[in-house]
Amino acid sequence: MAPGSNLDMSSLHQLKPSKNSKKNRKRVGRGDGSGNGTYSGRGSKGQKQRGSVPFLFEGGQLPLIKRLPHMRGFTNIFRVESTPVNVQVLEQFKSGSDVTVENLVAVGIVRKKNTNIKILGNGKLTKKLNVTAHAFSKTAQQKIEDAGGTATVIGDAESSESTKAEPIK
Repeated sequence: MAPGSNLDMSSLHQLKPSKNSKKNRKRVGRGDGSGNGTYSGRGSKGQKQRGSVPFLFEGGQLPLIKRLPHMRGFTNIFRVESTPVNVQVLEQFKSGSDVTVENLVAVGIVRKKNTNIKILGNGKLTKKLNVTAHAFSKTAQQKIEDAGGTATVIGDAESSESTKAEPIK
């Protein structure tokens, strides 16, 4: 018994289903007096009387689900979502400062710090910045380096070390 419930053990034998909650099943084909005799509620003649028709079956006509153009193609399971940040937005940082994911979140350019960030090359950059992000477009990397800054890819050092093959002795 759950604590705080109003039922005690002496009243469990008096439980009954609420009124009209239990309904007898429909017994068809038991004579005309029952209201479901003769055709048993299926009408006369045809496929729907004689057998079962699949749900949404349109009689051989091209089904609606196949006539509509949406839901085509496939979903790439290897897709990597990234948040785009343009170079012109980085102009608000002080010259010579480090631009990291945490700094972008603190300023309010990016909402979540767990997302991948890709720096894109839209706009001008005049300040020297040390930008660290997950990915860079070629134009963005060029503009950052032309301004005297550096573009560092997160996780690039780890992956290059793990991919180096050790010589066989």
